[in-house]
Amino acid sequence: MRAHIAAVYAFARYADDFADEDERNPIERLALLEDWKRRLRVSIAGELQIDTNDQRDLIFRAVADTVRSCNLPIELFEDLLSAFKQDVTTHRYETWVQLLDYCRRSANPVGRIVLRIAGYRNRGLDEASDNLCSALQLTNFIQDFAIDWQRGRLYIPAEMIRLAGARESDLDNSYLSTGWRDAVKEVALRTRELFKNGRFVCDGVNGRLKYELRFTWLGGVRILDQLQLNGYDPCVHKLKIELSDSLHILWQAAQWRRRP
Repeated sequence: MRAHIAAVYAFARYADDFADEDERNPIERLALLEDWKRRLRVSIAGELQIDTNDQRDLIFRAVADTVRSCNLPIELFEDLLSAFKQDVTTHRYETWVQLLDYCRRSANPVGRIVLRIAGYRNRGLDEASDNLCSALQLTNFIQDFAIDWQRGRLYIPAEMIRLAGARESDLDNSYLSTGWRDAVKEVALRTRELFKNGRFVCDGVNGRLKYELRFTWLGGVRILDQLQLNGYDPCVHKLKIELSDSLHILWQAAQWRRRP
């Protein structure tokens, strides 16, 4: 399983770097991602001429082996690439639905791929995994709120910003206005609901994966707990897992109870 996960990670890591590479203009980055998609299809079809001195070719050989061995839908990989392309072209979202659609392609495929590599093909697990992966993606957006803003990116839907009476000009301050904290709170509350709906996947698998998912779930929820303590201002203190948080997560993991 580890080799298959490593192949998928390497594939996604390269593509993500293409999307975020500042030295190239958007047209060049989109071209690199389109070529990555072409090479994926060619490698899965067994038609890629492998240059053993080219690390990227070796990645595609490994990915093709993973896809065939684990019977993975190529659409999951193509969804990831479509999200990376969107990173190049889209830096704002009008609605919550649009933001969730981005998560559907940027995060959810990873969970489904991991489940299939582990041998699980179950609709209920897929749906729970989608909720957990989207929740983790949204939590990461909250953690990186200040950094993303400096890079010209904003992952709070415009409809929520307007409803809260927040203004983008206020983001140049060292702290968030009440309106912005209200908007962040709304995203956080909806993200908590996604975590709740995704908890089932932590109990629906076995072995090491079960514990890894539980720790992941608990870590994500812990970040939201920190955010709440900060008054829903992710710019006041860096939201991250400290030693005290790790000990708390270990205690929670030991107390974990399967829910019906």
